[in-house]
Amino acid sequence: MTRFLTAVSAAAFLLVAGTATAQDFRALARTDLQAAHDALRDNHPAAVVPGAPGDTFRSWLDAGLTDANGRIGQVNSGDAHAYLLRYYAAGFRDSNIAITPSFEGMGPYFGINWPGIATGWRNGQYVVTYVKPGTRNAPRLGEIVVSCNLTPIEEYARGKLDKWEGNLDTEAGRVTSAPYLLWNRNNPFAAGTPSTCEFKRDARARPRAVELRPVPLVAGDLEAAYRATVYMPGATPLNVETVNSRPWVHVHSFADSAGWDAFNALVEGQAGALRAPAGFVLDLRAASGASAYTSTARGYGLANRIWTPEFTVSRQPAAGAITYRATPGNRTWYADTLGRMQADPRFVQEAGPVIVQTQEIVAAFDAAIAAGQQTFTLPGRAAVADTGAANPVQGPVVVLVDAGCSGGCLDTLDLLSKLPNVRIAGSTTATDTIFIEPTQARLPSNYSDLSYGHKAWTSRERPNGAPFTPAQGLVYVGNPADENAVRTWVGTLFGG
Repeated sequence: MTRFLTAVSAAAFLLVAGTATAQDFRALARTDLQAAHDALRDNHPAAVVPGAPGDTFRSWLDAGLTDANGRIGQVNSGDAHAYLLRYYAAGFRDSNIAITPSFEGMGPYFGINWPGIATGWRNGQYVVTYVKPGTRNAPRLGEIVVSCNLTPIEEYARGKLDKWEGNLDTEAGRVTSAPYLLWNRNNPFAAGTPSTCEFKRDARARPRAVELRPVPLVAGDLEAAYRATVYMPGATPLNVETVNSRPWVHVHSFADSAGWDAFNALVEGQAGALRAPAGFVLDLRAASGASAYTSTARGYGLANRIWTPEFTVSRQPAAGAITYRATPGNRTWYADTLGRMQADPRFVQEAGPVIVQTQEIVAAFDAAIAAGQQTFTLPGRAAVADTGAANPVQGPVVVLVDAGCSGGCLDTLDLLSKLPNVRIAGSTTATDTIFIEPTQARLPSNYSDLSYGHKAWTSRERPNGAPFTPAQGLVYVGNPADENAVRTWVGTLFGG
């Protein structure tokens, strides 16, 4: 299914608005919150499409705005403005609803102080995963966090991380936000670095209290701590190498900027090795990122280069019925997208049917709006009968995933999981929503962008908010940041 995902970097808000007063930030936050609420109310399909997937949206839309407005008095900086807007968007529990700063800034390794410790989410617990050398009176690696500031750790984590740093209702949200548990990320709405936490060696040991003191923050510290806890890809997200005498295909990004032309040529050049009896690894860890038109097509294109289109076409999930919210705003998005498609010579050459389909959608918007309809439904691509083509891939395939696999990566797994001799291994992926193809709009402050899915894939086989979870025996329980250990474990899945 086509995805138009948005990857907006964080904002260096204070660099742009350094002379603004605290009251300015509060006024901007109030205006942006209301604008986001109104845009979602007026355009998001969950407001009018009945059923459980929209229940959280409808229950949070107004209640969440009231909640967020009640916190505006604490907005005292650009970071606070960004955090409050993120909180409102995250309350919808919808992976395609986001409010992100419009300028580059914080990033995943940001903090204003820390106790020299990072924690990770391991087997349902927060554990110590990194201790800066020289940190005095620190807990030991692997110790379990029991409480902080006399608050049980689950309650503490909810207040510190949930909606602010990730969705703690999901495994992926736990994993990616866990390093921030003890850090101060300049969020005035949540606790900073705790003064005291309790740790224990294992489930049977007695907890011991440890006083946590901020340590000097040196450039690179937080990145090293985060990378020691959560798998983060290197500088080359797309590549093919040989590991244990079989190809290891790296796909750690679906972004246009990842270098797809060279990578696709590399895959085509090694098609013989990929189809050989030894099998291969397709590494989709941390595979996220946005494409101008469709990130899912990147994954399907890769599968077609390995398995051939003749073999995959009958196994691609049927799109089924798609429900569109018939509003002028959503119609404008499609009309603008159509214009960009038609202005791109390469897209015109390679994706003519997509342009025709988009023209038909714009016409359907016009008809529905003229008729006063709230929604309209169009059929998607129907299932294709098995062509009888032989499977060109002779060996076993291990698809390696983790919490960073999101968006188009999940759609790609919808296809890969239907191919013979393919096993999904690693750890639980991110979740995604049936409300897809995000619209992006600049909010009134000019410092934040709102994105939201404007159509509903109500017939999708995989339920709303469902991740991919490897089956028993295919779950990696070691340190995800220890690449040698990961590769050794993957080798055992081939009988090595």
